[in-house]
Amino acid sequence: MTSDTDPLERFQALYHALQQHNLPEPAAVTLATASLAGKPSARTVLLKEFDQRGFVFYTNLASRKARDLEANPQAALCFYWEPIHYQLRVEGRVELVSSEEADAYFATRPRGSQIGAWASRQSATLSNRAELEAGFQEYESRFAGKDVPRPDFWSGYRLVHDWMEFWERREDRLHERTLYTRTERGWQVSLLFP
Repeated sequence: MTSDTDPLERFQALYHALQQHNLPEPAAVTLATASLAGKPSARTVLLKEFDQRGFVFYTNLASRKARDLEANPQAALCFYWEPIHYQLRVEGRVELVSSEEADAYFATRPRGSQIGAWASRQSATLSNRAELEAGFQEYESRFAGKDVPRPDFWSGYRLVHDWMEFWERREDRLHERTLYTRTERGWQVSLLFP
């Protein structure tokens, strides 16, 4: 049973149903950021966890998304699950996860992904693929026979949701839109015209 007034409970029920139906990449979500000057940028990231505190994704802290979030810590997520004709938009402020959270998640990643985090200077210009592969080999040798530590330039962000809109396709374009807005007293729920 989900709450009509708690958007995270609604999301949790929906996300669980998506996983049960084996939809491809239900965790794929478009993350939109903007620079301090307001220049927008969007890309797909993978949702790694969520709870009442917010929605978590991980990245290289030198990436464009990280630079945008450092300058302007407001962002939006947009999930679209085409097979079920459902969209969810989430907005809020973004904060870094704790070092302990980042370390714990990093330790669960496959070893190749851990080494890849060291080898990739995300968003920097790459002269050719061989340069990336050589960097991977270098770190693979450096960490041979050892645990791979989390680089200090790699961490996670939590989008602290204060606005969530659920959109469900309906006949005759009479789509159902439900908006949850965080207030001092909890969540305000509104229906929106399609």
